[in-house]
This record gives sequence, structure tokens and C-alpha cells, in this order.
Amino acid sequence: MPDGTATAHLFRPKLVTALSEGYSLSSLRKDVLAAVTVAIVALPLSMAIAVASGVSPERGLYTAIIGGFLVSALGGSRYQIGGPAGAFIVLVAATTTKFGLNGLLVTVMLSGAMLTLIGLSRLGSLIRHIPHPVTVGFTCGIAVTIFSGEIRDLFGLHLAGAEPGPLIPKLLALGKAAATATPAAAVLGLGSAALIFVLRRYRPNWPGMLIAVVLASIAAAWMQLPAETIGSRFGDIPRGLPTPQAPEMSWALVLQLLPSALSFTLLGGVESLLSAKVADSMSGRKHRSNMELVAQGLANIVSALFGGISVTGTIARTATNIRAGAISPVSGMLHALFVLLFMLVAAPLARYVPLSALAGVLLVVCWNMAEKAEFLRLIRSWPTASVLLATFGLTLVKDLTFGIVAGCVVAALLAIVRRRVPQEGD
Repeated sequence: MPDGTATAHLFRPKLVTALSEGYSLSSLRKDVLAAVTVAIVALPLSMAIAVASGVSPERGLYTAIIGGFLVSALGGSRYQIGGPAGAFIVLVAATTTKFGLNGLLVTVMLSGAMLTLIGLSRLGSLIRHIPHPVTVGFTCGIAVTIFSGEIRDLFGLHLAGAEPGPLIPKLLALGKAAATATPAAAVLGLGSAALIFVLRRYRPNWPGMLIAVVLASIAAAWMQLPAETIGSRFGDIPRGLPTPQAPEMSWALVLQLLPSALSFTLLGGVESLLSAKVADSMSGRKHRSNMELVAQGLANIVSALFGGISVTGTIARTATNIRAGAISPVSGMLHALFVLLFMLVAAPLARYVPLSALAGVLLVVCWNMAEKAEFLRLIRSWPTASVLLATFGLTLVKDLTFGIVAGCVVAALLAIVRRRVPQEGD
């Protein structure tokens, strides 16, 4: 069977290719099993990412359902799983704080349109050429930033005012509030994270995140622990999807949101193609980068119409999909339908989930997201270390887009110097 290299340039969804090759009942069984496995992972993670992003948990589920279905149905990868991603938490939270929910939805739509245009212009290969130290630097920077945003819920802290956005002021405010920590919340959050790590070590095939969240919810409800839950902060999660509705939009608002939309587009393109590349390395197949960007763009546009947040390819869920034995994009489409089934049947149970347990889930996500070994390897050489630290540091103290641009500029300058030095020495 060809690996797809010869057709990587085509604007043809991998679903069409997979079905045209012949799709049997045996293939469907494998895809169903993979879909159930991924949906179990996606459920707690989608809600945790939404809460950390400053929106209600059902919006993470909307994103997993709509985005997950469309990314698989239209995308250029056989195995890509789309949905809300931890990498977007910082951007989504900042946009929501500054422009409100309507502004966020408009930003998601704008970034979706940009991603679609980039894909149709066949510029997907350019995004894939971002230097490796830049990718490692912003990934580690995002992981640190996300973790700092979870400290309040993880320990049940009570701040005097709103939590600051920038890292240093945030850490200072959290430090001042340390005396207000809720022991029950800390036990539930840290216990959930510890249980996930233990299950990954000794029972890697078990759904550690879901088990941890369920046990934390049972413990909090049974012992009536004083820990904030989804229900106490957000109320009940709706049963099913809302009616699609376009957000309010004006030219003035669009111009205000363009810088944020560009950041969403850059991160979405990098994250999606990086995830598809990981899927290629695991499966021996070749994805269609431009088709993938078109699908990601359309998924973001439709996700916003249903009130969802930004959609991108997710590395952990995509890898889980492959390990679970997925055969085709049907598994990703079915995973979205299984998440929808949860909303239809068991949504009221989500009100008992402690927010500290969701913070514990994201603590694990941050640990896995940060490429620690690669960071230490790259920092040993001064050229790669300068690019890495520029990206990492500016992502922390400024923002993601500034960090990526600065890292690419430093990498370009170093490349120019390396080319000129031998010539001057001749």
C-alpha cells in the first residue's frame, strides 16, 4: 500500500481516499474501538481546557464535537484528532478577558478563514519550516504559562481581585493568596494528578484522566468536601448542541481582533501540522498539509458558529488514536459522536466535577507538553540555545506570537552569520 507521498499535494480529504481503497466491517470495528478510547480521553480534557481558558466547560465539548468531526471528515491526515488544545489556553483566555465571548468567537472565525486561505494558497509547507528550537521554546513556554494559570484552582486559592494575566504579576498575586488555600481542593487536585501519573506508569492502557476525575468527583460529593465544582461555578452543562448562530461582527471589531486572529492562525497552523507530522512518524503515512489547513480553518469557522472555541490538531489524542488501532478518519468522526452522546445522556453528572481535579488533569498535560529532554539537549549548543531561550523567555514575559517571531528572527540572523563567516575567512 502506498504511503501517500505521491498524493500529498492534492486537495482531497483522506476520508475519501480511505473509503475508496475499500472499507470493511473489520475496519469499522477497529475505528469504533479507537473512537471510544479517544472520546474517553477527550471528555475530561475538553472541559479542563475550556475552564482554564476562561469559558464554560460545555464550550470545550462543543469544540471537540464540531471540530473533531470536521477535522477528520475533511482533513489531510488519516489519524488526526481535532478539538480544543492546551496550547491555546493562554490565547483564548487573554482574548476572552479583553474582548468578551463574542470577541473570542469572532477571533476564532477570522483565524479559521485565514487558515483556509493559507491552505488554499499552498503555503502549508512554509509553516512546517519553523526552526525546531523555536517550536521547543514556545511549547515549553506555553506549558509554564498554563501551569501558572492552574495554581489558583489546583489549591483552591481566593484572590482579593481578578487574577493578573502576565506571568510575574500573576505569581506575585498567587503568592500573596497562599494563606487562603483550601486543603480539600489541593488534595483532590494533586491526588488526581498523582493518580494519572501512576496509572500511566503501571496501567498505560487505562483511561487515567477519566478515572481520576470520576474518583475525585465521587469523593468530593460523598464526603461533601468544600471544593468548588463545575456546578457551583458554571451551573449545569446543556444536553446537546446549541443552535448555530453567527457572532455579532463589525469592521471596527474585526480590525481590533486582527492581531489576536493572526496569533490564533500561527499557533493553529503550527500545532496542527506538527500533530500531523507526529502521526506520520507513528504510522508511516504522509499527510496532505494544505488540505489539513483547509479543514482546520473550516472547523474553526463552524465551531465558532456553535459557540465553540479554537480547534486544532491535538498531538496526545492523535497519538492515542493511532495506538488504539484506528484505520481511517472514521475513528475521529466517531469520537466526536461519542462525546455528543455523553452530552445527551450524562451531562448533568458533570456538575459534580471539582475544578481542582480538572486543574490536576492540566498539570499532567503541562508536564507532558514541555519537551524537557529536548530543551536540555538544545541548550548545550549556544546557537540553538540563543534561539530556544529567546523564544522561551519572550513567550513567558510577553506573549506567544512575540516569542515565535523573535525566535525566528534570531534563527535567521544566526543562519546569515554562519554563511558569511566562512566567506570572510577565505
